[in-house]
Order: sequence, then structure tokens, then C-alpha cells
Amino acid sequence: MNLQEDIQRIRQMMISEEMVQSDAWKSIKKTLDILKKKKKVLILSCSNRYNWDEKNLDIPKSKMIAMYLNDELKDTSVLIDVSELNIVPCEGNVSRKDGNSCGVLKAMLKDKKKNPSGDHRCWASYNNPKDELWKISKELFESDAVIFFSSIRWGQTNMFYQNLIERLTWIENRHATLGESNLVKDIETGFICVGQNWNGENVTEIQKKVHEFYGFKPNDELYWNWQYTKNVNDETQKSYKASHNKFIKDTKIPDQDE
Repeated sequence: MNLQEDIQRIRQMMISEEMVQSDAWKSIKKTLDILKKKKKVLILSCSNRYNWDEKNLDIPKSKMIAMYLNDELKDTSVLIDVSELNIVPCEGNVSRKDGNSCGVLKAMLKDKKKNPSGDHRCWASYNNPKDELWKISKELFESDAVIFFSSIRWGQTNMFYQNLIERLTWIENRHATLGESNLVKDIETGFICVGQNWNGENVTEIQKKVHEFYGFKPNDELYWNWQYTKNVNDETQKSYKASHNKFIKDTKIPDQDE
């Protein structure tokens, strides 16, 4: 290794160490303090993990935060693992050649159990009887706060969150395009994401803007992310292995392995 390569290696190591977060527990505490004042909180976990060994579960970091908050909030919160639901892809009816037909009255899900409020209007739900988005919307319309959790994958939210937010387009469309009432104007929102080394802050800010467009009430204190390092070039196995223990240390939440 020549001198320049050695200097670059040291520089990258310093960046990796300097940018590692260490006080995520403060954000968790602040989040909990805010949510404890709510009557009902909907917690939506959108990250997944395959487990080979049921005796040694690997739980996504963002879901660990979601589970912790749900436990602390006790009877005032509902936790839904979005990755376990059958939520079909958005049909794209918002941009049909004959105009925007997303969220129209004809798309109302005609099932009192699934849609007691009558406000769930999504063609994908209407056209796919096995679709389970209703399990989220039913709880959402009864909540005064909703917190979305996601992992960051290749600089963006993961597929489960993205699929969910696209499927909720009819909520925004109802008031923004159809000129009807805003169903979620009194629901406070937050977005908490976890990533390894790239773009977490930008993703968090973008999702806050998305929620604002949808008509929710974003609370700045409920939008934050944990990222192991901001060194986008650190793809080492050492870094990935170290991130779990660092996450536990920074958040101070109980390790699910213990």
C-alpha cells in the first residue's frame, strides 16, 4: 500500500467514526413523551427480515424501535407490521388518460367490517378482495397520530413503505383533486427510519413533505433517522456487523436477543 492509499484509508476510518450517531435515545425519549399525550397512536413498521432460526430471531432495527414504543404506550397504541400484510401494488388510477379517478366515490370499499367509516376509497382494494390495506386505514381513521417506520435501502425508503404510501394516494387525492374534505387534517405524523450509510436525512425530510402534501399534521420532533455512518463508501463486513451493537448502545432499547 502506498502513502496516498494509506492516507485515504485513514481518512475514511475517521469519517466513519466521526459520523456515527450516539444519542438516538434522546430522540426516542422525546418521541415517547409526545406520543404519551395522544389518545390513540398507530405504529406502522415497514421493514422485514427473514429468520432461519426461530430461537435466534433477527428483528429489523426500525421495528425494534416500533416495538419498544408500542410496549411503552401500552393500551394507547396499535402496532401493525406492514411487511406481513397482503397489500397489492397501486393501480396508477391517479394518472389515467381520461383523468384522475383515484379516490372517487365509486371506488369505495363496500364492506362495513373493513370500511366502517365509508372513507376507504381505493380501486386496488375494490378490485382485489384479498387486499389488506383496510387493516391500516381502519385504524388510521380512529387515531390522532401515526408513526411510519422504514429501513433505508439504496438511498430510499424500502419497498413496503413505498408501496404503502402509494396505496394511500386516495387520501391526498380526495381533498387535493376532488375538492372534498381532508380526512387526515387532525392526525399528527412522524417518520423514523434506520439505515447503514447513505441518505437517511434526505429521505426523512422528503417523507415529511409527502405527509404534508397528503394533508397530515407533521410534527418535526417525530421525524428523525438513525444511520450507522455517513461514509457512503463503507461497505465493509466489519461495519455491518458493528452496526447492530452500536444501534443498541445508541438507542438504549433492550436487545431482542437478550
